[in-house]
Amino acid sequence: MTRLAAIGLALALVLPAAVPKAAAQSAVTALVEALQKKYDTVRDFSADFEHVYTGGVLRKQLTERGRLLIKKPGKMRWEYTAPEKKTFVSDGVTLYSYLPADRQVMVTRVPQDGQATTPALFLAGQGSLTRDFIATEVTPPSGGASSGSRALKLVPKTPQAEFESLVLTIDARTLVLRGLESVDAQGGTSSFLFINLKENVGLSERDFTFDIPRGVDVITDELPAGRRTRGGPPAR
Repeated sequence: MTRLAAIGLALALVLPAAVPKAAAQSAVTALVEALQKKYDTVRDFSADFEHVYTGGVLRKQLTERGRLLIKKPGKMRWEYTAPEKKTFVSDGVTLYSYLPADRQVMVTRVPQDGQATTPALFLAGQGSLTRDFIATEVTPPSGGASSGSRALKLVPKTPQAEFESLVLTIDARTLVLRGLESVDAQGGTSSFLFINLKENVGLSERDFTFDIPRGVDVITDELPAGRRTRGGPPAR
């Protein structure tokens, strides 16, 4: 075989593999940009959700359901209704986590640097697909959101303590969000399936205020470790 023929054979072997790979990456980039453009037009949304968490050494699974309200930037209300009632409310500055069974409210600050430090904050408008993540297209997770869907795996460019990666499942035609899956450092998986999702419904600011119930323990990150106060009427 001549040197020229050998070069031609090498190119014939390499180029067919390289072209589909480049085309696939171009398709992912186009999808990410289209999704970011659409998400930028969504001011708020409401949905019912099913949350399945799988984790621990025995890979135990817990399924919960509830109602979700999101308003950008940073406002959210998660009302878990079954099997146990729980409420998580962010007004964009402060996050309240209320566990009625424990008669306890945890009060923490929402990060203000624009980073999606938790999957929930990503939904609430913190972070950017094009700026903060490396995206690849993957097979949609099995379940109610898989039919007629596409899925993007998002790995944060800056490592996050709360999650290692996210998988967004979207409607292949409308790009409406169908599901969100996150994987934490311990290998636990949280999967959210969104049902009856409605965009730009004009949610009220009142939906994202939280009145601390009287008589509950209030744990805040502004108090020394172990310090608690008792809940009462909110200051006005």
